[in-house]
Amino acid sequence: MLSMTHMVVLFIVVLVVFGPHKLPELARGLGKLMAEFRKASTDFKSAFEQEMRDIERQALQAERKKAAEAVAASAVAAEQPATLATQAGTETANAGLDGDSRATEAPVITPVAESVPRSDGEAAQPTAEAAHLASPETVSEPSQAPSHDQQQPV
Repeated sequence: MLSMTHMVVLFIVVLVVFGPHKLPELARGLGKLMAEFRKASTDFKSAFEQEMRDIERQALQAERKKAAEAVAASAVAAEQPATLATQAGTETANAGLDGDSRATEAPVITPVAESVPRSDGEAAQPTAEAAHLASPETVSEPSQAPSHDQQQPV
C-alpha cells in the first residue's frame, strides 16, 4: 500500500495537473465510483452465497431421496424371502425349518470330474485337478469316483 509520503507526493501531482477548481469534482466522482464498486461487490457476494445455499439444499434433497430409496428397497427385499437354488433330487438339512434360515445357508458346490464324455473304448480316469477339487466327503480316492458315462441320471 501507499505510505504517507507517497500519498502527499501523489496529492501534489494531482493538484498541479488538474488545478484547485477541478479537484473537488474529481474527489466527488471518485467517491461515487467507490460507492458503486462496493454495491456491486456486495451484490455479487450475496448472489454467490445464495447460489451456494441452493446447491447445498439440492444436494441435501438428493441425499435424502437416495436414503429414502435405499430404505424402500431394503423394505421390499425384507418382504421377499431369499431362496437358494439346489440341485434336483437333493435335500437340504433345514428343509423343515422356517424360511429365515435359508438366507444364511451356504450353497453346495460339487466338482465335476469330466466335462466331456469319453467314448466307450477309453478308460475314464479323473484328472489330478478334478481329484484336487473334490472334497473328501464326496470322493475318497480318485480311482473310486465313477466316470461321467457310469453316473446315473437324476
